[in-house]
Amino acid sequence: MSYSQEVYSRAAEMLERRRERANLEAQDRFDEISEKLPELDIIQRKLAQIGLNISKVFLYSTDKQADIEQLMKESLDLQEQKKAILIKNGYGENALDVQFTCPACKDTGFIGSRRCKCHNELLKDIERSNLAKIAPIEDCTFETFDTRYYPEQVMENGISPRDKAEKIKNSCSKYAVNFGRSSKNIMFMGGTGLGKTHLSLAIANVVINKGCSVVYGTAQNILSDLQNENFGRDNNLRYYERAVLNCDLLILDDLGTEFKSNYTVACLYNIINSRLSAKLPTIISTNFTLDELEDKYDQRITSRITGEYSQLVLVGNDIRYIK
Repeated sequence: MSYSQEVYSRAAEMLERRRERANLEAQDRFDEISEKLPELDIIQRKLAQIGLNISKVFLYSTDKQADIEQLMKESLDLQEQKKAILIKNGYGENALDVQFTCPACKDTGFIGSRRCKCHNELLKDIERSNLAKIAPIEDCTFETFDTRYYPEQVMENGISPRDKAEKIKNSCSKYAVNFGRSSKNIMFMGGTGLGKTHLSLAIANVVINKGCSVVYGTAQNILSDLQNENFGRDNNLRYYERAVLNCDLLILDDLGTEFKSNYTVACLYNIINSRLSAKLPTIISTNFTLDELEDKYDQRITSRITGEYSQLVLVGNDIRYIK
């Protein structure tokens, strides 16, 4: 599972700010308490000197082990004195310690070479925040996908649009829970306002919680940004080719509504083909039928969609209009 460099960089900056804040707050507490209890400042200076003396031992001592043991004993004695003074004056014994947001990694984000749980949660939060800027991800969950807006009348195939929507919802929920690199590709189809975007974002919600990277956007916006990137017009871009091609899950919304050109067709083919080759799942939604897509794009694109994507077709009336 991987995130964009922007997400990793932002997480690193936030961790650094946490460390800085924790150290500044600890220094403020020390200044405040030592002003009332000057003996603590004396002890702190002695501890600092012991640290310097230990460094000198490695350079000049003829009996390093004995000297270090003696200095460590002095350090422990001073620390016990410091705790006793704090407790005697109504403070906790750790009142002068740096209070990190995450004591496990001390806000470094790593425990040894392993990424700390707090770091993973931070990456998820940043990924979710980025997506929330362009889509109502907090509102689009499986719990808020209400199938009561779909007709109950049974269709020619013996199933009602409501039952069909319920089956699709359950299928998508299982897909999200079990999401991984080997997950299938999905094509949501159906008219405007039938919940295609809602289900896509509901999947994204769960997938992000699993620690996966998600890129979501309309075909128009993604293809437009990739074209601008390709021609060097890279100011204020939201989408970059590397992220689109390499994210754990790509959600390409409203396929068919983008401005069609030789470039957009070639770019769309590259996205679909590259992610299929890399076995990276993609979710596409469209208001078009397969026949309409075949008229709009060349066969290289439609054959890959029909052959490699599971088609989930929603039927009914525009739910936004009904609401």
